[in-house]
Amino acid sequence: MTGAHKENSVRTSYDVIVIGGGAGGLNAALVLARARRSVAVVDAGEPRNAPSAHMHSFLSRDGVSPLTVLETGRAEIARYGAARIEGRVDQVEARDEGGFVVRLDGGASLDARHVVLATGLHDQLPEIPGVRALWGGDVHFCPYCHGYEVRDRRIVVLGVHPASAGQALLLRQWSPDVVYVTHDRPLDDDERERMDARGVEVVEGTVATLLSKDGRLHAVELTDGRTVDCAGVFLFPKMSPNDSAFDGLGCERDEQGWLVTDRAGRTSRPGLWAVGNVVDPRAQAVTAAGMGAAAAFALNHDLVDEETQRDLLAHRASRSEGAVPAA
Repeated sequence: MTGAHKENSVRTSYDVIVIGGGAGGLNAALVLARARRSVAVVDAGEPRNAPSAHMHSFLSRDGVSPLTVLETGRAEIARYGAARIEGRVDQVEARDEGGFVVRLDGGASLDARHVVLATGLHDQLPEIPGVRALWGGDVHFCPYCHGYEVRDRRIVVLGVHPASAGQALLLRQWSPDVVYVTHDRPLDDDERERMDARGVEVVEGTVATLLSKDGRLHAVELTDGRTVDCAGVFLFPKMSPNDSAFDGLGCERDEQGWLVTDRAGRTSRPGLWAVGNVVDPRAQAVTAAGMGAAAAFALNHDLVDEETQRDLLAHRASRSEGAVPAA
């Protein structure tokens, strides 16, 4: 096993292995550990929201550092005996007899009756100088997460995605001073009329770089030399689920390539569950945590059903063996 192997006792077989140590994965592990299930969380330690200093719209955790929330969650699951294994999963394989083999990048493998995927997604940021350095600081994606912090100040939305125009219209709720820079997403007539109606300024041009000083954004510079002063930039990145390790399981996917689940998080592969951003790119931390809890409730009920059926068959067999033959 790669990295530190943190658990109360060394073992390689669990009722449930949770892959991913964000809010969704940790909350699933917490519920399952409190249900007295053996649980391990395999965690690469690279949460999507790590660049952000604060998280918002999470009741009782508003304004708290995302890393602080995760540290608290790790301590909570450990209190109930759940293991946390630092590492990456190379592949998940289904056993013919049921259950799964989880292969780690260091060569070790773990066995699980059920697996919860909570591996999140990765943002493919546009190759614009300054974007990556300021991502999570003054460059954001989610208005509900960070719009309030730039309320009533000038916000620039970069046209880099089919949803960028809608993002600009949405941000008008937080500020009367929103500028849409077309970049590589020019507006059609309907979109332009909507921008006019909402008072969103449209600037035609391609972004050359984001200008900052001492780590703080102050303007967007275009390729023709013009600059647009601003307090924050929002962009809609292309998002891809972190699920390549599970490709061989043949799970159903939607037309965009995302895993399909039922309301409880069940995939089309029995025993395999998925929660959070790996199935829903819109999910915030609080949403993912709720998805993790919902999956854990249903998963534990499924395990109880499996165990009841197993015990029932054993009970009937023992009664049959002990029966006295008729005279």
